[in-house]
Amino acid sequence: MSENTSGLLLSVRPRFAEAILSGRKTVEVRRRRVGAPDGSSVVLYASSPVMAVVGTARLERMETLELEEAWKCYGHTMGITRSEFDSYLSGSAVACLLFLVDPSPLGSPLPLSDLRSSRKFHPPQSYRFVAESDPTAIRELAMQGA
Repeated sequence: MSENTSGLLLSVRPRFAEAILSGRKTVEVRRRRVGAPDGSSVVLYASSPVMAVVGTARLERMETLELEEAWKCYGHTMGITRSEFDSYLSGSAVACLLFLVDPSPLGSPLPLSDLRSSRKFHPPQSYRFVAESDPTAIRELAMQGA
């Protein structure tokens, strides 16, 4: 399994993970372009205080738009307020929009402590590709959507 095609491990705040998995949030916003192909599997890691892999989704496509255009077209699908959007993207000329489909919550989240019990594991600050060195459970989740 190559790192480029194995899927993304995406860190999100717990409220955003919940909104993605419920289908209320279909666009995730990032400051920088994510170099993943359309159709990539996405493993969702909910950051503190949850600190667990909570589900999966699929990257339908990405768009990079100027801020005003991004908000005008997709603000209603981002699950954030305009103030949060402006604050997060302060200093950026563009927003990278990840269009997520096929959300699938895990029956039981995979806590960080469990993920670290079998292998050295560090969740990303923002995102990274799933790697061979990641715990088996994460690699298997990434392959399910591939």
